[in-house]
Amino acid sequence: EARRQRRLLLGVVCVALLLDNMLYMVIVPIIPDYIAAMRGGGGTAGPSAPAGGNGSGGGNRSLLPARYPPATGSNEDVQIGVLFASKAMLQLLVNPLSGTLIDRVGYEAPLLAGLGILFLSTTTFAFAENYATLFAARSLQGLGSAFADTAGIALIADRYAEEPARSRALGTALACISFGSLAAPPFGGVLYEFAGKRVPFLVLACVCLLDGLLLLVLAPPGGTGARANMPVGTPIHRLMIDPYIAVVAGALATCNIPLAFLEPTIANWMKDSMGASEWEVGLTWLPAFFPHVLGVYVTVQLAAAYPHLQWFYGALGMAIIGASSCLVPACRNFGQVIIPLCGICFGIALVDTALLPTLAFLVDVRHVSVYGSVYAIADISYCVAYALGPIVAGQIVHTMGFAQLNLGMGLANVLYAPVLLFLKNVCQMKPSHSERNILLEEGPKGLYDTIKMEERKG
Repeated sequence: EARRQRRLLLGVVCVALLLDNMLYMVIVPIIPDYIAAMRGGGGTAGPSAPAGGNGSGGGNRSLLPARYPPATGSNEDVQIGVLFASKAMLQLLVNPLSGTLIDRVGYEAPLLAGLGILFLSTTTFAFAENYATLFAARSLQGLGSAFADTAGIALIADRYAEEPARSRALGTALACISFGSLAAPPFGGVLYEFAGKRVPFLVLACVCLLDGLLLLVLAPPGGTGARANMPVGTPIHRLMIDPYIAVVAGALATCNIPLAFLEPTIANWMKDSMGASEWEVGLTWLPAFFPHVLGVYVTVQLAAAYPHLQWFYGALGMAIIGASSCLVPACRNFGQVIIPLCGICFGIALVDTALLPTLAFLVDVRHVSVYGSVYAIADISYCVAYALGPIVAGQIVHTMGFAQLNLGMGLANVLYAPVLLFLKNVCQMKPSHSERNILLEEGPKGLYDTIKMEERKG
């Protein structure tokens, strides 16, 4: 029964992560119409639609548009960049608070609150008619993600306390994140084209509502009373100065910079350098889903067989990301571009799948086994990259060039890879510092310890 419940909870968390990332990208197909509306075009096709943009208005709109309009320096492009970055910015600010709250009240209530906020954000997107409403909905999504994403990943780490089950569960969650990001543009494009702009958001809102109801049935917040005697989690500021956790957080931020910086710039570069068509620009990232899932699967299998080499899998992933990033400017056609992008996503899968379980293990052996704050730190690492990408990347390309941007990102990843050698001896650490394990070794003294003992026996 406990195993069945934790599998269902894993499904709830995966759906929440899928929804969050689909909402992050499903807005892309309607951006051209909103640009036209801001220019006085009323959101319809016509000469007011941005020439040379990543999609066109009305019936000529691509079903797989590029992720962002090109950074031309105009005020509207700045507004679009701020719109896409607002989610990560607010998430970055809220994560320290959400991680601390999760450690104090448990995982279920913040996850449910995050799903509720995501439902409100999705509904606001559906009925948005101007830039201000879109910005409010986007920022609201960042608030919901700060709770839903962090609480969801922490819940997985808590329920799957043993390896290799923890790596498999976190790998499944990462695959859902990837699928949500890559499936959202065609999903939103098709529904927007044939059913209107509100339908994609209303569909996501309904799924979000059902996911929240299922969570209420499986794990009602405060229903078990297990949090009453749970050890107090390590404060987030103490986790941030832990050198091992800092190395992992730096790796997560560095490996995601190429993806975050290429998304807003590669479409314009493809059009200028190789004359790419709309469908080619739109399909650029779609094939990368498959090597990402392959990377998750390979890392999970390797971690099960050789768990002491988690640091090496992360370092290898960063080396692959670095090499692939340097190859992007050398590509001369659509088919060639797909290869390094697949390499980048494969490398990110290696890094994420190897290092996310390592964070939970570090908390187990060096701190108290409560995971809200440590995964808030991981979320902060991602948000740093994705908050800077839509705003900074276009300016770097404008002043230094697209090739220099990619070479710099590739060099950063290659140089950071040897830093992961610092984690080489992590697997040899013993959980002598974990308050929870000390309590369990002495025998259960409270309701929380009794529950965790039964889970371990199961």
